[in-house]
Amino acid sequence: MDLSALIQKNSTKIIFIILDGLGGLPIDGKTELERANKPNLDNLAKISACGLHLPVDYGITPGSGPGHFGVFGYDPLKYEIGRGVLEALGLDIELQKTDVAIRCNYATKKDGLIVDRRAGRIATEKNIELTSRLSKYINEIDGVKIILKPGKEHRFCLVMRFPKEIREKEAWVKDTDPQKEGKQPLDPVPLNSESLEVAEVAKKFIQKAEEILKNEEKANFVLLRGFSALPEIPSFEQKYGLKACSIAVYPMYRGITKLLGMDTVPVEGDIEEEVELLKKVYKDYDFLFFHVKKVDSFGEDGNFEGKVKKIEEFDRFLPEILSLNPDALVITGDHSTPCILKAHSWHPVPLLIKSPYVLGGMVNSFTERECLKGELGIIHSLSIMPLVLANTLRLRKFGA
Repeated sequence: MDLSALIQKNSTKIIFIILDGLGGLPIDGKTELERANKPNLDNLAKISACGLHLPVDYGITPGSGPGHFGVFGYDPLKYEIGRGVLEALGLDIELQKTDVAIRCNYATKKDGLIVDRRAGRIATEKNIELTSRLSKYINEIDGVKIILKPGKEHRFCLVMRFPKEIREKEAWVKDTDPQKEGKQPLDPVPLNSESLEVAEVAKKFIQKAEEILKNEEKANFVLLRGFSALPEIPSFEQKYGLKACSIAVYPMYRGITKLLGMDTVPVEGDIEEEVELLKKVYKDYDFLFFHVKKVDSFGEDGNFEGKVKKIEEFDRFLPEILSLNPDALVITGDHSTPCILKAHSWHPVPLLIKSPYVLGGMVNSFTERECLKGELGIIHSLSIMPLVLANTLRLRKFGA
């Protein structure tokens, strides 16, 4: 439903927290949330509206982009935006209509197979060194300007700047990441005839990069993901009448929110630094998005104890966030990342909404099984923002 006719502005404030990859599955009988010692989250859940949400639909495993777009109320099936654009914007690359952006990983290749898709999560300093080396020797391919910029750990961004405007369908090229170790890297296959040129430039880039990196112990290969060109999308403020700010350490998530027109405030470090920034900018915005990445990272690594400890670390900082006394507080994830799978999954994601206008009193803790008992039930992610707006009295009555 288009909410624009029902939107009304007021002075209420919303804090929207994403613990990336929050949901999990049992190992030895308990999920990561069930294992974690998190008294503040559990006590908050008792007085909040709780439930689970589906980022896309039943049985569909979402990427981080679709997961975030869904919780922000943008239908991920309508706005299918490549990760390359999000990564580039997050790294403060000023994209043009002539650009194709690609999210890249340094990887380890041995005997023709990818043995580590993330090159051992190399240090960001090493990434900067390698990306500088690639930039020195690869700055143009077949008349296409090559722009490279390092991200965090093993990630970097490639932008191909063509001499002509590029439409979205001209960037439809298959990812080269096989998604599992022990497999050969894939070719950048064009998904339509219009994408042949982009695919050919990508293929030549991979060949040149492999030659330059061949003597590296870990980062001796590159994997290309999320080929994309700039889309057209309504801003968050246009959609909801909210002046919004994004607090996220990792470039991709800054890219998502920048694409939606949120102010992105640079921050380094982790949860403590993000909380300090939240307190600093709180008074200036209606909607404050707060992102915690490492919950997902530990899930992807299959590190059950690491994910548990990250949830516990966030819990220790929750009282500082609550001290700001927002009119509505949302805590959820963009998708589930169970350690047992070492990957994103299709499982519904725990969701908590605190406001003065919820029933509450239906769950005893913030876990997958308890949230299933909550007043929200299982909802689609597109329903979250309307509920948040309603709980801050920002939606007028519908009809007479």
